[in-house]
Amino acid sequence: MSEKAKPLPAAPEIWPEAEPYWNAAGEGKLAVMRCLSCEQHYVHPRPFCPHCGSDKTEWRDAAGTGTIYTFTVTARAPVFQVPAMVKLAEGPIMMTAIVDCDPESLAIGQDVAVAFQPTDGGAPLPVFKPA
Repeated sequence: MSEKAKPLPAAPEIWPEAEPYWNAAGEGKLAVMRCLSCEQHYVHPRPFCPHCGSDKTEWRDAAGTGTIYTFTVTARAPVFQVPAMVKLAEGPIMMTAIVDCDPESLAIGQDVAVAFQPTDGGAPLPVFKPA
């Protein structure tokens, strides 16, 4: 059974400022924040832009694609064998996991696409798989 097919034992805790992110995940979409002033995208929800400080921000659907920025293989991990950082097509780097692959076949700079890992009783978790 692949990592993708196994429901995670616990659903993520959803804080109010992150509700749009998890609602999008429930619809099979990856959401990121975008600053309307400097037009930069970022991942972690906050009421101001980390690039310019503007409070003019919005949620946007992301393309759901990116490249592996860095990763490690943790063969004895209880959940994900390949924790990773993925540079999204929109620019920000996101902490995630790579699933449904042979870890030996992965490389930094490799193209990946979002997938959604079910959780036990909550929103699915965005993860990535080789494109």
